Amino acid sequence: MKTQPINLLFFLFVFNFLYAQNMKPGFSYLEKGNYEQAEQFFENVLKTHPTNKTARLCYGRAVGLNGNSEKAITLFKSLLNDYPTDYEVKINYAESLLWNRNFNSAEDYYIKLVKENSKSFPALLGYANTLSNLKNYDKAMTYVDKALTVSPGNPNALLSKKYIRLGLANKKIQTQEYEESESILKENLIDFKNDSETLQNLANLYLISEQNDKAEKAFEQIGENPNNQLISLNGISLTNHLNEKDKEALVISEKAFGLINDKTVTSIKERTIERYIQALIWNKKFSKAQEEIDNLITRNKTPENWILALRATLNIYKNDFKKSVNDYDLILKKDSASFDGNLGKANALKAIGDAKQAYTYADNTLMFYENQKDAINFIKTLDRTFTPFVSSKASYSFDNGNNEAYSLLVRSEFPLSTKFKLFGSYNYRTNSNSVSNINANSNNLAFGFSYQLLNNLTFTGDAGIFVSESNVNDYSQLLTNLSFNFRPFKLQTLDFGYKREMQNFNTELQDREIVMDNFFVNYSLNTNFNLGLYSQYFYTTQNDGNSRNLFFASLYYSLLEKPSLKAGINYQNISFKNQVPTIYFSPESFNAVEAFVNIIKPDLTVKGKGWFYELTAATGFQYIENDDKQNTYRFQGKLGYKISERSLLNLFGTHSNIASTIATGFTFTEIGIHFKYYFLKKPVFETSKLF
Repeated sequence: MKTQPINLLFFLFVFNFLYAQNMKPGFSYLEKGNYEQAEQFFENVLKTHPTNKTARLCYGRAVGLNGNSEKAITLFKSLLNDYPTDYEVKINYAESLLWNRNFNSAEDYYIKLVKENSKSFPALLGYANTLSNLKNYDKAMTYVDKALTVSPGNPNALLSKKYIRLGLANKKIQTQEYEESESILKENLIDFKNDSETLQNLANLYLISEQNDKAEKAFEQIGENPNNQLISLNGISLTNHLNEKDKEALVISEKAFGLINDKTVTSIKERTIERYIQALIWNKKFSKAQEEIDNLITRNKTPENWILALRATLNIYKNDFKKSVNDYDLILKKDSASFDGNLGKANALKAIGDAKQAYTYADNTLMFYENQKDAINFIKTLDRTFTPFVSSKASYSFDNGNNEAYSLLVRSEFPLSTKFKLFGSYNYRTNSNSVSNINANSNNLAFGFSYQLLNNLTFTGDAGIFVSESNVNDYSQLLTNLSFNFRPFKLQTLDFGYKREMQNFNTELQDREIVMDNFFVNYSLNTNFNLGLYSQYFYTTQNDGNSRNLFFASLYYSLLEKPSLKAGINYQNISFKNQVPTIYFSPESFNAVEAFVNIIKPDLTVKGKGWFYELTAATGFQYIENDDKQNTYRFQGKLGYKISERSLLNLFGTHSNIASTIATGFTFTEIGIHFKYYFLKKPVFETSKLF
């Protein structure tokens, strides 16, 4: 809060001998805020009149207001020794404590002064300012109003009330009392029409409470003052970004950037450059953003933190998270309380897989910025990753081969730390065929664990038993799944491992007790220019003596980010060593090519309650050995609702005629429902408020 020096008129022009000593120039220096000149003037006066009380008071004020508050306190203490009952001296001493930010001592002293004279304007206003600095805004408001009762319309008191309101409004924001904060800020605008600081605080309130349209209007109102045009444009650019209008955000930032000139205030110039580069990054114009950042670094041999934060942000968007961490370390070395440094590093550490340290730096952010919303939301998101949950999925499927199946899958994960988690699953399935009148059911129970060996390497393994029962054959088999998830380089993921599973798509296959031993490799490559590649290879051996090679590749392009919209081409090749078409689909060669489009709004992007969805549509051709090509189609969809932060429900469905799904000429349909519930509120390694 900004504390205005109290205009103590009682020590100006009081005694006639002051005029004789011609101290009017010194009074004028104090009144106009020329404190250095005032200090020199009264220092000279005291050389010839060292005991003059008024000159000593004026000198003490000039020294304190010129920045040397410690010396001012000493000077006023000396005056108190000489004039222990003088209220005027006491008032100046109290204000010197305020200048020196000794707020607790100032509070105690002002209490005594107000008791001594409850109608003293400087005592009431000084006490209000002290309470404001101690963030006791409600009580500060009471005493500034008392000061205004003594001196109605006093500009210093009104200015103090303005900053008390700003402090109180900010406090309400921290406790998410947004309507109360808005009301307080609007009161300020009554006393200070179109006040830039109040409007900026109001705009900030709207941004934090996600009222982006109101924020934009507030920034537009700020821009009605030509002197605040850059502040206005920078804010409007940000609101456009938050409204997912990044192209418009860049256009506005380019306009603001072009208005910078030699007369632009340095701080506003820096914020404008910063917003312009941010807008370039939002629009993935990474080369231009890098060029601008390099220019800043060239002009600044020791880059300021805001420049380092820009470079770190650019590298996060480019997935160079390690480089981002290095820049955030440089920021924190200069300023351990930096918001960008602490929360930025938390985000980068999370991205590279170091969740434990991510928690540490998010907590650091809250230590310096109490109840900061972005940090709280970051921790909530991170908590959700490690919170135990249970999910259940029930489905019904059928095909044109008269096969029907009902399935129930229950799965649970129980993370014990940021690196280690347990999980288990149970799957019950019934298969039937209306032509053969064969029915079969299976029970599959499995338990496993996952452990993060390195930040970029995780092992997952499970083992279980598969029990099959039918009117033809009963048996049980041990199943397992062992895999490694590896991120060797930025934007790349490699999964590889071994999976033992049963062929149980329909009753006939289930009764044949076909065990499949799969050795697999999945590789994913993303780029910073929206192109992506996913590929998969399976080599499978079966206990019936057959073996299979399966290769799948998907090349896609991201058209939109929110919601995610992708389009691309899929290719699939399958070949079996032995052809046993009367038992299962096992061609010597099978090729399929399809074009697809996928749109998705994940549940993780839903804040609070809300809908999420996914839809994939694909069409193409398949080639089975030497047969003529056949048209293919595939539709997959999901529609869900996030009931709360801890639960969600969705319906899903698939319809396809691709041969590799079952066999040539078949069509397949599946519909189902999925429910997920986080049965604890927080991860188990957070010992409080689990339920």
